[in-house]
Order: sequence, then C-alpha cells, then structure tokens
Amino acid sequence: MTSYPLVRCLLVFVGLFGFLTTSLAQTGSVHEPVRYIGGNSIDPDVHEGRLRYAVGVESRQTLRVNRSQPELADGFGWTYSHASNLAYWEGTFFQQYLSNPVDEHISPGQTLLIRSDDGRHWSKPIVLFPPYPAPEGVQIPEGYEGYMMHQRMGFYVSSGGKLLSLAFYGHSEDPFEAGGIGRVVREIKKDGSFGPIYFIRYSSHTDWNESNTAFPFFTTSPDPEFIRACEELLENTLITLQWRDEDNGLDGFYTGERGGSAFSYYTRKDGKTIGFWKRSMVAISEDKGRSFSPSVKVPTLTMAGGKVWAQQTADERYALVYNPIDIDEYRYPLIVIGSDDGVIFDDMVLVQGEVPPRRFYGRWKDFGPCYVRGIVAGNGNPPGKDMWLTYSMNKEDMWVSRVPTPIRYAVDGPIFEDFDALHAKGSIPDWNIYAPLWAPVQVVPSPSGEGMVLELADEDPYDYARAIRVFKEGQEVALEWEFMASSGENGRLEMDITDRYGNRPVRITLDEERNLSYWSGHERKILGRVEAGTWQHLSLQVVARPEGHFSLAWNGETIADHIPLTVAVKSIERLSFRTGPYRNLPGRKTPNEDPVPPLPGADEKVPMARFFIDRVGIRP
Repeated sequence: MTSYPLVRCLLVFVGLFGFLTTSLAQTGSVHEPVRYIGGNSIDPDVHEGRLRYAVGVESRQTLRVNRSQPELADGFGWTYSHASNLAYWEGTFFQQYLSNPVDEHISPGQTLLIRSDDGRHWSKPIVLFPPYPAPEGVQIPEGYEGYMMHQRMGFYVSSGGKLLSLAFYGHSEDPFEAGGIGRVVREIKKDGSFGPIYFIRYSSHTDWNESNTAFPFFTTSPDPEFIRACEELLENTLITLQWRDEDNGLDGFYTGERGGSAFSYYTRKDGKTIGFWKRSMVAISEDKGRSFSPSVKVPTLTMAGGKVWAQQTADERYALVYNPIDIDEYRYPLIVIGSDDGVIFDDMVLVQGEVPPRRFYGRWKDFGPCYVRGIVAGNGNPPGKDMWLTYSMNKEDMWVSRVPTPIRYAVDGPIFEDFDALHAKGSIPDWNIYAPLWAPVQVVPSPSGEGMVLELADEDPYDYARAIRVFKEGQEVALEWEFMASSGENGRLEMDITDRYGNRPVRITLDEERNLSYWSGHERKILGRVEAGTWQHLSLQVVARPEGHFSLAWNGETIADHIPLTVAVKSIERLSFRTGPYRNLPGRKTPNEDPVPPLPGADEKVPMARFFIDRVGIRP
C-alpha cells in the first residue's frame, strides 16, 4: 500500500514535470517562436480574401513590362520580372529586380535598378548586373543550359556610408550550390553612377575563382573604402544569411544548420533574433544570428513557397507580411499581421488585394503579388513612419506599397474631404490607392479651376485605377460625393459601397457611353446620360439592416427610396472608385502552367479616360 508522503511526492514531481515541459514549449520559445491568434483567415475564392483593408496603403506600379515596345518598359522587351529588393539612401529609393526574357530559371538573366525620389514616381530601369559574360574558353558545365541570376538580397549600406548592390550568378536551370558561380557586388555612387563589378564571394560548392570567372575579386579594387565596406558586409552574419540559399557555405562561412529558404528577421525587445523562412519555418537566435535553434513549422502561419517579410515597424511593433495560402501557383492576397511583442500576432488585414490578368505566359509565373520584401534593417529609413514593401505582380510587373503605421483597419468619426490641403501628385492620406503606370491615381488641380481633386486616369487595356476610402463601419450611413468625367474622353467608372468582406451591396456605374446607372437588387436602372466636363453630385443613405435598402439623389433630385441592396450585408465600411469592371479572375482554378499566347493588345494603350472625385462626405 502506497504511503501518503510518497503519493504527495509523486504528485509534486508530476506537477513540476508538467510545469517544466509547459514552460519549455510555451509560445515565444524555440518550440513555437510565434503564434497567430486571429480568428480570421482568407476566402481563397476572391482576390481580396474577404479581409479588411490596412487603412491608407498606397500601391504603385514601378515597371509594366512590354514585349513589343520595350522602350516603354525595360528597353529589352523581357517579360519575366521577379525577386524585388528595396533600399533608401541619400534621399532616394532604390529597387532592384531580376529579369529573364520569358521564363523563370531560363537564361539569359540580368538584374536591373529603378530609382525614385518620393516612392511614387519611378525612373526607367537600367541594367545593374548584365547577363554573365563568361571568359573566353570557359565552357558551360555539362547538364546546364546557360547563365542566370538568383538572389534574395539586393543592397547593403556600410557604416562608412557606401551603398553596395549585390547579385548572384549561376547556371540555368539550377543556380544553387553546384550550379552557382558566385556573388557579385558593385557600388552605387551619389552621382548615380556605378562602380566596377567584382566578385565578393565564389561558390563554395565549385572550383570557380578569380582565374576562371568574368570579374575580378573585390580585394583588387583601388578603393580602400570599398574594400572595407565589402569586408564589413562579409562579417555581418544576419545580412549574409540571406545568401545561404544559393551557397550553403561548405567552407565554413556559416555556423549552424540552414533554417530554410528566403531568410528575413527582426530582433525582439529582449534581444533575441527571430528568423523566418518560406513555408512557415521559424527559429530563434540568442547570439545575433551566429546560430539559430532548429527551425520549426509554425502551425498558425499558413504559407507556401512565397516569401515572408518580417520587420520591426516604426511604431515599435512587429509585422509579418506574406501570402496566407498553402499552394505555390496562386499567391494572393498579400496580408500583414501585427504584434506588440514579436510573439503573439493578430489582426490579419489586406495590403494588396488586386490580381490583374497575367499578360504574358511564362514558366512558374505564379498569379498575384509574389516574393514580398521590405527595407532590410540598416538599408535606410525613408521619411515618416511607413513600412515600405516591394514585390512582383504575376512575376511580370514590379510594385511598391507604402503601409502607414500604426497599422489599422478601422476609422472613427465623420469624413469630409475636398483634397484642397493636399499637394499635387503627393500623398493621399487615409485612402487606399492602387495605381498601375498606365492607370495612375493622384491629386491634381481641379479642372474647374478651384482647389484640388482626386484624379483616376486609365489607358491600360487590362488593368484599372482604384481608390478606396474606409469609413466608420455602420448599419446606417449617409454618403455623398462629386465626380466628373473629362471632356472628349470615354471610359468606365464604377462606384461601389462595400462591407468589411468586400461584398458590394450598392453599385453605381458610369459606362463608356456616359450612361449613369445603379443596381436595384439585380436589376440595372439607367438614370440618364452624364455630360462630360460637368460636376455630378450623388447623395445616398444606406441602411444595411434589418431590411437592406438605400435612397439615391442625383444633383439634388431624389431618384428613389428603399432601393433594394444587391446583396444582404450587416454593415458597410468602404467607398470604392474603380476605372474598370469588378474582377475575380484569375482564380484558383485558372490554369497556371498551360502555355497561352500574350493577351491581345497587351502592349498598346487604349484611349485615355480620366475621372475626378471631390467633396467626399460620409457620416453616420
């Protein structure tokens, strides 16, 4: 018979063992470095995922590829663009990206650079690292088919103030490890010119060296400050961990096991570094990246082969940006989740919910915003408290998004905006902007000569301009705005009022024939023809529940009361202006790898259409 003291000892031991194992496995430890606790996830059948918007995100296209008119794009007519990186230095944004003629991992490949002073207006691309010029007599190894570029990192700002750009040359179709040649570096100078190209590291898996490669080693540079900057970079463990995908360091360059692919990181307030890789892999380092705990797959983070971007934001919080899907070919939407401590994340909201048609087929050109990256710590701090992100769209066009912090999805109070206090072509606070190069959204002087207005222009055959204003969520909301169609131009302007999930209970359209219409339930009602060059005033009162309806007045004249909504909703919270029809293709069932010809007229502009928005008022 067991004695009572022995039972008590056993109970104490079991309790202590349980406490210790629970402590070791707790969230924030190496067993589960982070956890997403938000209850919301995406609806994979719609581009926006039925998520709420991160308020005030400004997304602008920096490159629109063009195969038949290359002078309008990169100068080459290449249509595969990917792996964007971003830096800010000496008052200028720098965006670097990879480019191939048609397909991923098919030679030739090169790396290009785009610049901007404000993050809104970008230069044309110029070649930063050209296709690899193999030395005379050097043959492509058996089993490979040419030369390409592949890199996860683009920039480094040294403590001495030099801006270095880096890239990696390898062999098609597999540039990794035995297929690699080496990593190259060159300086971007303050006057905009570039220094010579040097190798900073040869692949440790091969016998490439200064005797059989196209560029000299960096130590031969006549500039001691450049050499010093390169040596500093080589000693920066957290930065060089971004290189490990191509070269795993058989020479002992790295310590510890490889945690995964496409490394990004932040440092928690307790000094521990949290490393993130593709496919939800996460680990912890207590020695500034020299070694990490074994990476673990975090079950609450849904990711596939797209990159995850991790950073501490200007408001002293933490952000993870990624595509919350577990399949590779359909990488949308792009979302952000936030955390106070870098451990517990919540509030999944939308950064980029647009997926335009892919104009040019190419191998492994996945649909949606791909391979997101931000500005790596140390690579510059643009003015303001925004998080800047860059990514490719459909692995075709290049984009940049500015995300205001603190990140929020809800607003409070009434809204009245006439844009008069804003600067031409400058920031548009609190509006979510989607602006392709051929469909810009910007503040401009009013065509009637008084004040400033919001302009949505469009000459893109396959994309549109869009501006969204999030307002206080409510069941009964009064809205009004003025709009004008520019004289001598025809186009389409769709004006929707949506709920938090993107449902469109109120839909008003100005079509290409300038007919203004609205939807009453599922029946289109034509109001009449709009005269271009004149301001039109719309006023609505929307009641979401219990029986959804709205009233509509046009230029002060009441059109109808109790107009039924097109879909039943519990509330509304967004006003959307869009210069094209609603789209939800490509979808998850759209074939991704079936070769198809380019979309007809993909490289040609359509006649310009411009619309102006002013005096937007929204109140409970």
